[in-house]
Amino acid sequence: MKKTLVAAAALTAVTGTAALAHYGMIIPSDSMVSQEDGRSVELTLSFSHPFELDGMVLETPVSFNVTHEGETSDLLGDLQAATVMDEPGFMLDYPLDRPGTYVFAMEPQPYWEPVEDSFIIHYTKTYVSAFGDDEGWDAELGLRTEIVPMSKPFGLWDGNVFQGVVKLEGAPVPNAEVEVEYYNEDGSATAPSELMITQTVKADENGVFTYAAPSSGWWGFAALNTADETMEFEGEAKAVELGAVIWVHFEDWTGE
Repeated sequence: MKKTLVAAAALTAVTGTAALAHYGMIIPSDSMVSQEDGRSVELTLSFSHPFELDGMVLETPVSFNVTHEGETSDLLGDLQAATVMDEPGFMLDYPLDRPGTYVFAMEPQPYWEPVEDSFIIHYTKTYVSAFGDDEGWDAELGLRTEIVPMSKPFGLWDGNVFQGVVKLEGAPVPNAEVEVEYYNEDGSATAPSELMITQTVKADENGVFTYAAPSSGWWGFAALNTADETMEFEGEAKAVELGAVIWVHFEDWTGE
């Protein structure tokens, strides 16, 4: 696995952004669960700066659920408190009863970010394929804001591109900016510049963006927009950042 992250090849322009971007995170133990792997998947929920492994407090989410074959089930009451990157988070061992794609989604409590003088709400999701069945890999959940995959969000080699459509209130967001960051899970990756910790791709006029991951592992994509409404903090109206976040796993290329 390549551990020094260089400028990723992409079909859209990539520009640097400031480090320490925030990400809601749902990381499964496996994105493609086979019969040999067992009949469950372990999920870790957190809020962090994933490249720096700098955790933040994740309060009990507003909602956490799974969608499979068009049916959505509430999992909020099943979450177990856990420590993730030295901060409070949650875990869940979820049983996989049937083949197909399971989409896990979280709406967190609004997070006050004093540096940005705004609240942050990241609608976060990830996709898990069970027992060799990829039916439902392009499922759209109807979240207030979400990235709908145009590439299968699992079974990707490193170097493959991932494409998605950024949506807000059900409509594509033209020219949306999407922040991209690597989950530096074992801490071994380095970046030659802080500008390369979080990269940014711009969607086209139809809200479609494209990114080629230079390394295997988990990659987070976050499309950020500002809500029409505000929230009050210490008697003042503050902006609300709505993030559509999706986590996608890329596999090590094993060919010649």
